[in-house]
Amino acid sequence: MIAAVTLFLVVALSALITKIATIALMHTGLSTQSARFQARSAYTGAGFTTSESEKVMNHPVRRKIVFHLMLVGNAGFVTVMSSLILTFVLPDTLSSKLYGLVIVVVGLSLVYWAVKSKWVDKALSKLINRMLKKYTDLEIQDYAAVLHLKDNYRISEKKVEEDNWMANKTLKELDLRHEGITILGIDRVDCDYIGSPTGSIYILPKDVITVYGKADVIKNLYSRKQNFVASMAHKRYVEKENERIEKQEADRDDSN
Repeated sequence: MIAAVTLFLVVALSALITKIATIALMHTGLSTQSARFQARSAYTGAGFTTSESEKVMNHPVRRKIVFHLMLVGNAGFVTVMSSLILTFVLPDTLSSKLYGLVIVVVGLSLVYWAVKSKWVDKALSKLINRMLKKYTDLEIQDYAAVLHLKDNYRISEKKVEEDNWMANKTLKELDLRHEGITILGIDRVDCDYIGSPTGSIYILPKDVITVYGKADVIKNLYSRKQNFVASMAHKRYVEKENERIEKQEADRDDSN
């Protein structure tokens, strides 16, 4: 029975550790889905794809988090396997094995509920954020709030193809600002990352751009090809953005 309880505690602790690692990775700038994937992959030793590995190895804080997570994960799996053996192999009586099975099933069910519960996730996230802020030097930021990722605003990445409307043009030529679109950065092959690019920077084929703006405008931007339809779409969204700004100013004047 002690082994069964140990198994439950180890699994619960494993879920907590991966949750802490996920939130810590999110504070390094990763999305929720990417942070969760990397935390679980490192803990289980499943490994990453090449692009995911680069995201970790090129960032010292992420590398440190994943390194410790791998060490803890290896120890955790050894404990789980030992507990399973002690729970179901060593007991001589059927009743002992049944008691162990009940404890394992109930315990794992509770862990599963806790992992899926939005209330538990919200409360746990607040607690972990507070602890990380107090006991680590991680910069605790709610990036979704800072970047106002609501009201249909999004951050997205896109690999620029040869026939894309943006290819081989400067940011000044593209005039994306007047559509309400901001290029936050450019990841270029065989080149350092270009953060906050200026208007003279060219968008080249195979560049991976990080885009911030309204979801519908971003979607349309990605679909534009090298033809007059793209120019018409650009003009249409510039007009819509101007109308939005004029409406905001009019509402501000009315409130004053």
